[in-house]
Amino acid sequence: MMDAARPIPSERKAREPTATDAEKGASEIYSARIDSYLRFIRWVGYPQGLRAVFMRSPALHPDLRILDAGCGTGVTTFALHAALEARGLSARRIDAFDLTPAMLERFRIRLASAEIEDVHLMQANVLDLETLPEDWKGYDVVITASMLEYIPRSDLARALGGLRRRLREGGTLHLFITRNNFLMRPLIQRWWSANLYTREELRGALEEAGFVEFGFGHFPFPHRHLDLWGHVVRARAR
Repeated sequence: MMDAARPIPSERKAREPTATDAEKGASEIYSARIDSYLRFIRWVGYPQGLRAVFMRSPALHPDLRILDAGCGTGVTTFALHAALEARGLSARRIDAFDLTPAMLERFRIRLASAEIEDVHLMQANVLDLETLPEDWKGYDVVITASMLEYIPRSDLARALGGLRRRLREGGTLHLFITRNNFLMRPLIQRWWSANLYTREELRGALEEAGFVEFGFGHFPFPHRHLDLWGHVVRARAR
């Protein structure tokens, strides 16, 4: 969610991505509410919860190739980067894409402020991954958080299948996505115009996407309150 007119060393150009009406609506909402969104996730401790999940992930090891799909302002990438540092690990390469230029601009600013140079950004649509460079594949880990809620429900399995094909054989998808429950319906579905999912719906979409091994986890203590918000899923590619 990147402004191809202002390239910097950590960016790659691509043709303008296409977007569905739902995705355009989500992009407009997040462009207008970036500050509200960032205040909210800081208040609930979302970045710390993501970092705690990555601190325990068996998928992390030295010299990883990582893709952040729907990176937004970089919250998930920064959480993963912090976990890698805390575990004494380093990534060989981190790529990230998003549909919304305003979110990518915030991400660029944060990267520059943190003096992080090993993250490469692009504007792209998860439903049109052919716009990504040819070498954006064969990843050890793909992470996607709070993004797939904003594509049409009928396209969820297709989007997951596209991400699976970006993984190397045996690679891992870390998926964080909003639950369908009484609390999230007014808070996320109505306010942020997002789709919500049950565990059964996700299980069906993952199977249709070609993932043969996956499991549902939790946010570690003291971040268990985030389980009220979302599913924590780890899936492996063939």
